[in-house]
Amino acid sequence: MPKTSQELQPKKITTRSIREMKQRGEQITILTAYDYGTALALDRAGIDAILVGDSLGMVVLGYPTTLPVTMEDMLHHCRAVARGSQSALLIGDMPFMSYQTSVDEAVRNAGRFLQEAGMDAVKLEGGRERLDAVQAILSAGIPVMGHLGLTPQSVHQFGGFRAQGKEPAAAKRLVEDALLLEEAGCFSVVLESIPERLGRLVSQRLTIPTIGIGAGPDCDGQVLVTHDLLGMFDRFTPRFVKRYADLHQAMDDAFRTFREEVRGGIFPNATHSVSMDDDHWEALLKSLDEN
Repeated sequence: MPKTSQELQPKKITTRSIREMKQRGEQITILTAYDYGTALALDRAGIDAILVGDSLGMVVLGYPTTLPVTMEDMLHHCRAVARGSQSALLIGDMPFMSYQTSVDEAVRNAGRFLQEAGMDAVKLEGGRERLDAVQAILSAGIPVMGHLGLTPQSVHQFGGFRAQGKEPAAAKRLVEDALLLEEAGCFSVVLESIPERLGRLVSQRLTIPTIGIGAGPDCDGQVLVTHDLLGMFDRFTPRFVKRYADLHQAMDDAFRTFREEVRGGIFPNATHSVSMDDDHWEALLKSLDEN
């Protein structure tokens, strides 16, 4: 019996789906996307969740940090991603100063991700110092993913992109913050650039999923910046990144070959050109001569 259109429709992954994956011991996969085409490819590959990260400031817009990224930047790219994805859980990253100034502003901006940009949830950085904003956003019915460890929006406070939680006091504070975020109602928490054993400890103590990025293999899932995974830049990448492709070199080769073929008269050729019937061509020439 043929399947109905409803049965053929891919099943939408939700925050509940993500939490159930931890309960089943099933690893969660998350990658970033900032455009329609990438979102479409990630969705078709079966990636569980797509994060529209404020990392777009560095990998798409060319800023040295994520700090200049605005709400309008984020909403623009979130809308493109939402058009390309049907099944993945979509998470919008709240940019710098979109939730730090006041609780009311945090709720309003979080709501825009769902109402205007088609996201399913939002992510924001920080622990106990952001609990009021987290709780208010959750009270508005908006799912929240936490983010602890190396939080890029605090790069100047950290003195650079440095691993966190390496000292006992800092590690203890991170564990406490993770528990506070869970108690507040976050559906998951990202752990970035912390010691492997600390990532394992937090993952064991939380009932919500931990998503690691440089936090070791014992987190409940992993997230990477897609541009880093694909090797789209010939530049430094963090040690926790694994390159699954070298698209920067592939693009460089293609661009250079294009330039050489155009200059050498190789491209375009008849295969890449539009033909015109001889009689139509003769008629055109005749009409031009008559004029």
